[in-house]
Amino acid sequence: MPTKTVELDVRVIAPRDKHPIIFRTFDELASGEAMVIVNDHDPRPLKYQFSAERPDIFDWTYLIEGPELWRVRIDRR
Repeated sequence: MPTKTVELDVRVIAPRDKHPIIFRTFDELASGEAMVIVNDHDPRPLKYQFSAERPDIFDWTYLIEGPELWRVRIDRR
């Protein structure tokens, strides 16, 4: 289990700022720590961006899959 889990409700963040804040938060995590993203839509494009920019250092797990709320756990390996 991770030693720390940060929850980030991105529904309240301006669209242009969401991904930079998410990546900055992820980059501050140590190996074994995790973050949970709370969103009002499927953040699938974010997963593709993680795969391109942070390959092999994250695990992506849907905790809740809509239709009105998505919760995604992103673990740092």
